[in-house]
Amino acid sequence: MSISSLPGGTWTLGDLTVTRFGYGAMQLAGPWVMGPPADRDGALAVLREAAGLGITHIDTSGAYGPHVTNELIREALHPYPETLHVVTKVGANRDAQGGWPPARDPESLRRAVHTDRENLGVEVLDLVNLRLGNAEGTVPGSLAEAFETLAELQQQGVIRHLGVSNATDDQIAEAQSIAPIVCVQNMYNLAYRQDDKLIDTLAEQGIAYVPFFPLGGFSPLQSSALSAVAARLGSTPMSVALAWLLQRSPNILLIPGTSSVAHLRENVAGAGLELSAEDLAELDRIGG
Repeated sequence: MSISSLPGGTWTLGDLTVTRFGYGAMQLAGPWVMGPPADRDGALAVLREAAGLGITHIDTSGAYGPHVTNELIREALHPYPETLHVVTKVGANRDAQGGWPPARDPESLRRAVHTDRENLGVEVLDLVNLRLGNAEGTVPGSLAEAFETLAELQQQGVIRHLGVSNATDDQIAEAQSIAPIVCVQNMYNLAYRQDDKLIDTLAEQGIAYVPFFPLGGFSPLQSSALSAVAARLGSTPMSVALAWLLQRSPNILLIPGTSSVAHLRENVAGAGLELSAEDLAELDRIGG
């Protein structure tokens, strides 16, 4: 499979062209995203399969493991092809209980960026997202000190592009007042549509929107409605949800994660499902 044959085609993050169907590496770490994978060879195989399928956007974070997924990516794919772009995320650590305490002070952010560079084996990180909020969602408040720190690192030449994750509209606007951003990574799916207006605004600005939890936050009724559509189409709820996201807006980039080569292939095939106008109308009612 080539880049051009992946569902959704491509999008440009600043000056980086990536496939709209990407891969999220979080699930390659151990249980609760802590420690090494039970099957290290299997994890490496998934990464190599992703690259082999033509995927050129891999999402990761030093907090996954911690450091586990970045080390796996380096082992599996380094030296990276010029077309492959690894996007990382800073702004949170892991504690012994598996929590995600914030780490957005300047010293922590600089340390995280340089650690990611070392673990991924690169001089320059393609794109770094600043993780805001907490595990429950977005939290209002200024990001100025943290984002200015990343902007300084960008000016020093160790980061190519910047983005934000788990951000409110005000935080996105504040980030843009400090330095250009090329993507926003927030929770969004068929049932959780709070960012509908934001997605359209970002599309007009040429900025990518990267939704996480494509099946998260569904009520039982909403889940049943999605399953009914999937059954009618002879597909799976995940396939329908991914296909809907790709057709929702051209600036939406997908990063579904899996630790299985077979499941990765299923996700790629499923995201290519063609939804009719009637299908889309029925699915839109799930989030209504």
